[in-house]
Amino acid sequence: MKRIFGILLIVISAASFGTLAIFGRYVYDDGMNIYTVLLLRFGISASFMTVILLLRKEHFPRGKILGQLVGMGALGYVGQSFMYLTAINYASAGLVALLLYLYPFFVAILATIFLREKITRVKILALILALTGTALTVGPVSGQLIGVLMAITAALIYSIYIIVGTNVMKHVTAVQSSTVIFASAGAVYGLLTLINGVQFPASSSGWLAMLGIIIISTIIPVVTFLAGLERIGPTNAAMLSTLEPVVTVLLAAWLFGEKLLPIVMLGGGIILVAVVLLTKAEMSLQKGASSHLA
Repeated sequence: MKRIFGILLIVISAASFGTLAIFGRYVYDDGMNIYTVLLLRFGISASFMTVILLLRKEHFPRGKILGQLVGMGALGYVGQSFMYLTAINYASAGLVALLLYLYPFFVAILATIFLREKITRVKILALILALTGTALTVGPVSGQLIGVLMAITAALIYSIYIIVGTNVMKHVTAVQSSTVIFASAGAVYGLLTLINGVQFPASSSGWLAMLGIIIISTIIPVVTFLAGLERIGPTNAAMLSTLEPVVTVLLAAWLFGEKLLPIVMLGGGIILVAVVLLTKAEMSLQKGASSHLA
C-alpha cells in the first residue's frame, strides 16, 4: 500500500505542477516579472510551511541534512529554473520542455550508479514511452545550440536534486524539507529581485493567480513529490512526473482555447500508457512483497 500511495502522491504532484504555466500566463499578463513571481512563490510558501512546521511541533533540520536541503533549494531549484527560463530565449518552448524531460533518463542512470537501484525492462520501456509521448505532446522545433545545452543542464540539475532528495527524505519529513527548500530558493530570488526591481500584480486577478502559483503550483506539488519520492524511489517518481505536460496542454485547451492536435492527444495517450505500465509493475511488486511477508 505504501508504494501505491506513493504513486498517487507523485500523480497529484505532476498534475499540480502542470498548472504553473497556466497561472504564470495570468501573472505575466498582469505586469509581473519573473524575479518577483519567484520571490513571492518561494518566500510566501516558506512562511506558510514554517507555520505548519511549528504547528506540527517538528524541529528545524540541522547539520549535514540542513546543508543538503539548502543546496536543493538555493542551487537545485534556482539553477534549474534559471537555466530553463533562459533556454526559452534561445530555443522553442516545446524543444526546451522536451529536453527538460530527459531528466527521468538522467535520474535512472544516477540512481543505478549512486543508489544501486535496479532498472527493470518495464522501467526501460516506460522511460522510452514517456519521452516519446512528451516529444509528441510538446511539439519540439529547432533552436540554437546554447538553448539546447541550457535545457539539458536544467534536466541534469533537476536529476541531481531528485537523487539528493532521495537520501535526504530518509531523515526528514516532507514538511521539514520543503520549508528549507522554499526558504533557500526564496532568499536567492530575493537578492535577484533587489537587483532587477520589483513588479507586483496590478490587479486582484493577478494576486489571485499568484496565490494559485503559491498553493496549487508550489506547496502542494513539492510536498507531495517529496513524500512520494521517499515511498517509490527516484526513477519511478521522475517517470510519473511526465504527466505534467499532459495536464498543462489540457488546461491550456480548456482555458485559452488552444487547439488539441491529434498528435498531441496521441502523445498524452502514450504517456498515460507508460504510467499504467509502471503502476501495474509497482502493484505486482507490492503484492509480491506482501505474499513474501505472509
